[in-house]
Amino acid sequence: MHGSEVIVPIIFFISMVAIWGGAILTRHKERMTIIDKGLNPADLKALYERNWKASNPLSSLKWGILLACVGLAVLIGIWLRDQFFFNDGVIPGLMALLGGAGLVLFYFIASRKQRES
Repeated sequence: MHGSEVIVPIIFFISMVAIWGGAILTRHKERMTIIDKGLNPADLKALYERNWKASNPLSSLKWGILLACVGLAVLIGIWLRDQFFFNDGVIPGLMALLGGAGLVLFYFIASRKQRES
């Protein structure tokens, strides 16, 4: 038992160093390839830059509706379990049902917004 108390942390830290070293080596190889291709630093910056505004602006609405519906499903499931002695298995089913209904609701909202613009 005493051997594993020492070996596990050692393996953990060796793994972390290997992952970190692999990430640095990969980034270095990628940058060297870009330099070999003759790209300038502005092109390099554009490759790594993310334009969050160019992504879907309705993404927050989608996640908000989805999480609100899933939370509502959990509350309804707990209420059904306490009041009518339903099995706990009803909660995942309600989460899937109301989560899907939330995504359908988002689809209708997003399609209406796209038609307006």
